[in-house]
Amino acid sequence: MHRLSVLILLGGLVLALTRPAAADDIYDKCIDASDGTNTAWGLCGSEWLKREDETLNTTWKRIYEGLPAATKADLLEEQRAWNAFKEKSCLFYANGDWGREGQVLHFPTCRATLIAERTATLEAYGAFFTQK
Repeated sequence: MHRLSVLILLGGLVLALTRPAAADDIYDKCIDASDGTNTAWGLCGSEWLKREDETLNTTWKRIYEGLPAATKADLLEEQRAWNAFKEKSCLFYANGDWGREGQVLHFPTCRATLIAERTATLEAYGAFFTQK
């Protein structure tokens, strides 16, 4: 039980320290440099999501390879469930009810934040196993 307490504490600490801002600097610069059209803003958001996905995938590969066999199996199952959740997340912003602004500004912010939080969670898992 002690391990679980330490993991929860580490996870909370990592999330608190690495909680993403509303956007990243590259996204902010892209929006600022854009021509203000929805197309340009949509491109900025797509690029931000791609960066977050790449960071998540890199973190996953690094953390996963160093885990014990039982944890690998469980974490792989968890990640598959999380990926399914991610693909359904934030879609209410993109359904048209929130207008074009929801689609090109709020959706990428929501999804990118969710991905960054998962990356931080994986980092916490990795930190737990490297300090054992």
